Amino acid sequence: LKIERVRTPLGVIGVIYESRPNVTADAGALCLKAGNAVVLRGGSDTIHSNKAIHAALQAGLKAAGLPEDAIQMVPVTDRAAVGEMLKGLGGNLDVIVPRGGKSLVARVQDEARVPVFAHLEGLVHIFVDRQADLNKARDIIVNSKMRRTGICGALETLMFDEAVAHSHLPAIVKALQDAGCEVRGDARTRELCENVVPASEADWSTEYLDEILAVRVVSGLDEAIEHIAAYGSNHTDCILTEDTEAAETFFQRVDSAIVLHNASTQFADGGEFGMGAEIGIATGRMHARGPVGVEQLTSFKYRVRGEGQIRS
Repeated sequence: LKIERVRTPLGVIGVIYESRPNVTADAGALCLKAGNAVVLRGGSDTIHSNKAIHAALQAGLKAAGLPEDAIQMVPVTDRAAVGEMLKGLGGNLDVIVPRGGKSLVARVQDEARVPVFAHLEGLVHIFVDRQADLNKARDIIVNSKMRRTGICGALETLMFDEAVAHSHLPAIVKALQDAGCEVRGDARTRELCENVVPASEADWSTEYLDEILAVRVVSGLDEAIEHIAAYGSNHTDCILTEDTEAAETFFQRVDSAIVLHNASTQFADGGEFGMGAEIGIATGRMHARGPVGVEQLTSFKYRVRGEGQIRS
């Protein structure tokens, strides 16, 4: 027998998103490139931009001799339209991709009757291990938080091993504050640093997407991993250490789509991974995990060619 595994489109993909008109172009192009049709439903505050971008996409399809219906857009902002998409549009949708805030993603996951690429919030952590290099850690942390605060790979919670709290924490917090970041810290952080706002329980589970960072001191690697398991979103998490054994333990035990060692969390991006454009970061465990690009918008089928073989 000759067995061949080939990629096949997922089918018709429904993309539900909020206030980012760039998703109209990105999702339309990615789904088409992977051989899928797509139905787009954007938010009410960008409906006119979405319509204009969609019209341009359809003009491009027509000029290329491709079916204009390959990229469709729901022309209304009624929330009932979302409900119909979550039901599968009478069996016509094969996959749902939500792009938006926590409430939208939660609704999609709760109500969808077709498979969903789970794109949860980016509650990103960095743990500064007792073997972390101070200068390296400071540069990585400031970049992870402040390069672009509004992306899903931006740092939101920073943890320090208590063994380096006195030596590392004040310098790094000062660097963050000098860059314009508000720091919210636990009791130990406030003891060691000036101008730190007391952290509340809610801060450990907040994706700020802003110049705000939650900081705490932990007893070591085990407690850091426990914190990530309790509060994380399985998106992106990082350890800073020169101890390769600690890094491997972190990689093995932290169940996130992307885990990093001694690198900025802002690298959590399909383009940075060499995958090209992405439709988002999938945090689920099925089919696609991590950046979802053209390759992840396909599945497989097996072509088996024989010459009369039978199985004994």
